[in-house]
Amino acid sequence: RITIPLMYVPYEDGVLLVASRGGSPHHPVWYHNIAKNPEILVRHRGSEMELHARLATAEEKPKLWPICDSHYAPYADYRARTDRDIPIFVCEPA
Repeated sequence: RITIPLMYVPYEDGVLLVASRGGSPHHPVWYHNIAKNPEILVRHRGSEMELHARLATAEEKPKLWPICDSHYAPYADYRARTDRDIPIFVCEPA
């Protein structure tokens, strides 16, 4: 199992993971790891959640971006500086 420190956005019973890489033209390396291995363990302040990660659909993203932006405002700047469709993983209880 690989441990990768990531920022996440609390969402429903799980979390959202934004593969922004600061608005660069390429996905972060961890994106590919989670896409291939969607069963993840999130640890935060002594608690753990076993979650299944799936990519948000194009229909879901307009609802999810305001939630992500409210937790980390620079996401809006990252979207503005790239032509890449920044992926969002919706991570839900397994």
